[in-house]
Amino acid sequence: MLDTSLSSESGFEQVKACFQNPIAKLVLWGVLSALLYHLAAGIRHLIMDAGVGEGLESGRLGSKLLIVVAVVLIVLLGVWIW
Repeated sequence: MLDTSLSSESGFEQVKACFQNPIAKLVLWGVLSALLYHLAAGIRHLIMDAGVGEGLESGRLGSKLLIVVAVVLIVLLGVWIW
């Protein structure tokens, strides 16, 4: 899709028309949501590698915070897509 959209103006219009379909938007939202969660969890692990939040209680707090941040990001992504 990226190659098609960058090849010409008509290719861009084809890809744009494809993303007008609600099912395509749902698939895009699902894939990008998984990537956003993975990014947020990776940042959490980098912070833990620095020695912050390695204990049991702080790990639980970090997990809850990760879920909240991921949900907020995923909702914002859904608003942006639709």
